[in-house]
Amino acid sequence: MSAGMNSPLSRRRFLIIGSAVTGGLLVGCAPDPHDRLGASNPVPGAGGEVSLNGWVKIAPDGQVTVAIARSEMGQGVMTSLPMLLVEELDARWEDVRVEQAPVAQLYANTALGLNVLPFSGDDDSLVARVARGGIQRLGYTLSLQITGGSSSIRDAWEPLRLAGATARAMLIRAAAKRWGIDAAGCRTEAGHVVHPTTGAKLAYGALAQEAAALPPPDEVGFKDPAHYRLIGKPVKRTDVPAKVNGSAVYGIDIRQPGMLYAAILQSPVFGAAVASVDSSAATKMRGVVKVLQISDGVVVVADSWWRAKQALATLKVSYAPSANDKLSSASIEQQYKQALSDDDGFAFANRGDAQQAVKSASKVIEATYWAPFLAHAAMEPVNCVAQVKDGRVEVWASTQSPSLAKWKAAQVAGVDGDQVTLHVPFLGGGFGRRLEVDMVEQAVAIAKELDGRPVKLVWSREEDMQHDMYRPAALSTFRAAIDAKGGVTAWTNRVASQSIGLDWMGRLLPWAASDTPDKNQIEGAFDIPYAFDSVEVRQVRPQTNVPVGSWRSVGHSYNAFFTESFVDELAHALGQDPVAFRLARLGRHARHKAVLDMAASKAGWGQPLPAGVARGVALHESFGSICAQVAEVSIVDKALKVGRVVCVIDCGVVVNPDTVEAQMQSSIAYGLSAALFGEITIADGRVAQSNFNDYDAVRMVNMPPVETHIMRNTHAPGGVGEPGTPPIAPAVANALFALTGQRVRSLPIKLA
Repeated sequence: MSAGMNSPLSRRRFLIIGSAVTGGLLVGCAPDPHDRLGASNPVPGAGGEVSLNGWVKIAPDGQVTVAIARSEMGQGVMTSLPMLLVEELDARWEDVRVEQAPVAQLYANTALGLNVLPFSGDDDSLVARVARGGIQRLGYTLSLQITGGSSSIRDAWEPLRLAGATARAMLIRAAAKRWGIDAAGCRTEAGHVVHPTTGAKLAYGALAQEAAALPPPDEVGFKDPAHYRLIGKPVKRTDVPAKVNGSAVYGIDIRQPGMLYAAILQSPVFGAAVASVDSSAATKMRGVVKVLQISDGVVVVADSWWRAKQALATLKVSYAPSANDKLSSASIEQQYKQALSDDDGFAFANRGDAQQAVKSASKVIEATYWAPFLAHAAMEPVNCVAQVKDGRVEVWASTQSPSLAKWKAAQVAGVDGDQVTLHVPFLGGGFGRRLEVDMVEQAVAIAKELDGRPVKLVWSREEDMQHDMYRPAALSTFRAAIDAKGGVTAWTNRVASQSIGLDWMGRLLPWAASDTPDKNQIEGAFDIPYAFDSVEVRQVRPQTNVPVGSWRSVGHSYNAFFTESFVDELAHALGQDPVAFRLARLGRHARHKAVLDMAASKAGWGQPLPAGVARGVALHESFGSICAQVAEVSIVDKALKVGRVVCVIDCGVVVNPDTVEAQMQSSIAYGLSAALFGEITIADGRVAQSNFNDYDAVRMVNMPPVETHIMRNTHAPGGVGEPGTPPIAPAVANALFALTGQRVRSLPIKLA
């Protein structure tokens, strides 16, 4: 039995679920996929296009347009999402184009909330099912149109296939009505309705108008997966040509007539207020239009961003003393240690009597691990374009949260939400940073002062690096009880880290932020798949004034390092092979076993390696997917070299294997950058790092080859954008131990 919460509903579980669902349980079920077809047409047709539901339009020439309700930030949603609809529609892929969906309830992400519920992936209890339905209903009710949490495919799996199948059924009925025959005798192929008996054929474009006049059927069937033409097949991404030829438009590329540019300077010390500003030199510089002070700092507006930035450098700004003036990485780590010592925390997993098992153990193995703050460091710096004119607001934002961005723009401008038009161009990286809407708030506040002219706010790289919403630092302590026979009888783990949920809500809705249990902080720790007689995992939540937010794979990013490193420590302490040790404790988790077995086999686990090379392994489940990685490391010129990574992913039904492979490579590169280089340090209340010269990343020269193997099965789709990130740090650290005997308990990895 795993350490997940599979016991009856207790007060502890009720508190966690209640804080996450916040009333959604009163509904008790997820929104009906039929409700998400759309009673109206949020994406109206043009040039003769006809909408068959809120997701698909068909033009007279047969062109099919699919509405994409998620932000494209490199993960491939503009290909994988339309594949779902087009598969069931039976259209030709070459006839398909995509269009960014507007903000509307129809496009809410109902799967996102599943990430905050305190259940292991295989928990199918009544409580888990009701809670999942409630949180999905709540997401739909709140119209949360958000891209994150590796949820795009998981959310779209039913509604987009249903939209395609429903449109197909309507087209068949329209053709049958025109021919005067029974619709049951018709079939579809390549964008046509066909009557096999007579050989008659009608193109979708010729039928769309008549089909749209018909009511959608109450029930439709989905294709047998054996007949899939797109799902599960490698399909070239639709966004790649524009990104290659330079025509792709990112937020930072937006140009509008009469547009001004804004550069911003924010307080270097967290929470420090501006005391005074001398802008006399700046206002005399060529092109400068205004110098403004907003809640987040001081802004120069000019006719070019370079001029705005140059003028910004001449400002003489002083800041009021702050309670954070002495804040440092050392003081934060000490605060965490004190919290673990003083605070019993909240038990997310508590099975058996772990404390008694530790007291009566023949041997106790203990370890403490640390992970630092991390920046997102997306290639596209924070930016936003806004215009406030004639009571209306128009915003162009590379955002992962369109619904929140639109709401915040309306709030700042003092208008109703229907007076805001939001455009979502490509994102030059998101990783959770663009779940935040601070840049929208700033840009709209600036635009209000510019008499109707649009303004583009761009943060410098230094501002971006030093005013992030950082991945929280985390401190984790373990104790494992070993009996006289060498068996592990108890596993205890305490994790101290800031609450992302509390911080995020504090920024958006301060009145609603409450100090309730936060699953995101403890995910990947309370729900480990390994079977131990007794398990106790506790969450401790010290708060600092360092702003924190979601970072690719969120709590899994550090908890996988902690748990998989300690599992490795136990295996070595007991003289057992790390793969065999894990397999022996996976119990009923057949999918985990299969993933780990394949990773070991593909990596050649147990086979000889060249002198000076060693392997390490890690296994982790996150966002509905299971990922195992084996890393090979060596030391070259006194530096750690990762020479090869073998990755196996079980993400359930695979939509586009090319995208899955690309996401594994991307997430491993991101996680490896953090494992080898990533560290945000605090001194005198401010971030010490400022750019890539002191916050490095893996380069092409030191990026290892990644071999990705995808498990094929019929389980419901899991995520792929994030599950590849958590296992890489522990796999590399475990390999380093196998090579040198040096046990890494703190990131980034540094050779002794």
